[in-house]
Amino acid sequence: MSKRDPNNKYWDEALETMPREELEKKQLEDLKEIVKFAYDNAPYYKRSFDEAGVKPEDIHTLADISKFPFINKTTQRDTQGVGSFLGELCAVPEEDVVFISTSSGSTGVPTMSPFTKQDFDEFQDTESRWFWQVGMRPTDRYVHALNFSLYVGGPDVIGAQNLGALCIWGGTLPSERLLFILQTYQPTIIWTSPSYAWQLGEKAKKAGIDPKKDLSIKKIIVAGELGGSIDATRKAIEDLWGAEVYDFYGLSDIFGACAAHCEYHDGLHIAENHILVETVDIHTGEVLLAGEVGELVFTTLRKHARPLIRFRTGDIGWIDNTPCKCGRTHGRIHISGRKDDMFIVSAVNVFPSDIEAVIRDLDGITGEYLIRVFERDFTCKYSVEVEKNSDNPDSDEAIAQRTSDALKARIGVKPYEVKVHPDGGLDTRSEHKSRRIIDERKLDYSI
Repeated sequence: MSKRDPNNKYWDEALETMPREELEKKQLEDLKEIVKFAYDNAPYYKRSFDEAGVKPEDIHTLADISKFPFINKTTQRDTQGVGSFLGELCAVPEEDVVFISTSSGSTGVPTMSPFTKQDFDEFQDTESRWFWQVGMRPTDRYVHALNFSLYVGGPDVIGAQNLGALCIWGGTLPSERLLFILQTYQPTIIWTSPSYAWQLGEKAKKAGIDPKKDLSIKKIIVAGELGGSIDATRKAIEDLWGAEVYDFYGLSDIFGACAAHCEYHDGLHIAENHILVETVDIHTGEVLLAGEVGELVFTTLRKHARPLIRFRTGDIGWIDNTPCKCGRTHGRIHISGRKDDMFIVSAVNVFPSDIEAVIRDLDGITGEYLIRVFERDFTCKYSVEVEKNSDNPDSDEAIAQRTSDALKARIGVKPYEVKVHPDGGLDTRSEHKSRRIIDERKLDYSI
């Protein structure tokens, strides 16, 4: 349990405020070690490095990682179970693995993520660091309302326990049961998805519970969807609960939360002691400069069970290495969306997050939405469906026009159609992640 001074804003001040020159020196030391470890112990890396004509000794600077081949989700699926239960990317014997999580399988076959004891302990220390960063202290009561069934975010509750908070292992409870816990135990912090945080607050109000007055939630941690980093969505949740919202970012491929907001909400500080970040062009794979938008590529620096060398995340964004007002020196990632979700209309790149930002900022609608992507005359189009507030006197036509105009102003291309439903008319509400995109296209729109 933590014995840290609760008035200290940092979990590990020396690490979090380390000068970048010193941080990058440590990154290089760990990079050299993990690349050699992967080459010597994981059959896939030995084969792929040899085929690419590179070897661990080629790394002299952090930039030298660009000489090495990429891997992605397909690599994980193709090597999983090959040669051993854990597959050709695994670099340790099975008896050294103490925990595995799996991905959701939303983009294909679920992939396993193994951890050694050291991997797992360092993972949880990072979670403690993020919890402390958003203001959690041993005096807090914390509800972990995330899936515990194989999901990598489930064990993150241990990071809160190690910090010293009173932890309630909520899991994926029905909303009525979770509201009962919030009323009965009066926790101060909860972690769930952005869409569920919104829906839970709305359900509380409909049940006669005022989240601001009747509950004690002061901080809401969200992850699993982009909403926590969309200003309009974050503000809507904050206004509903009277609580501050912090976004966390994680990957089942690495560990629970790999990055998190600080109090300034200007990007998510990423654990650069564990992850080397590159940004590459989504078409060519060319490495971009810090600050340029592209696909984020991560190399794990300390995870030994399954090292990930140049893993293409599929997330589009950029990294900011400039100093943050909070005093932390680790870079901040800004996520625009998923490469898989982006679509192009009239030569404009459109991310669902851009549409969400508009919808959540409009008055008179509930904030629920559904996007349909389809073809007309061999070109890509999109339509949006929204819900009208039950007390909104405006006509459906007026709401549709206002929504269409706002989307055109923000994104640059208006929707083919805006369809307006009554409150509750969209089947997008979920206990956790919500499905908001339906792709009806038949042509190949790969980017």
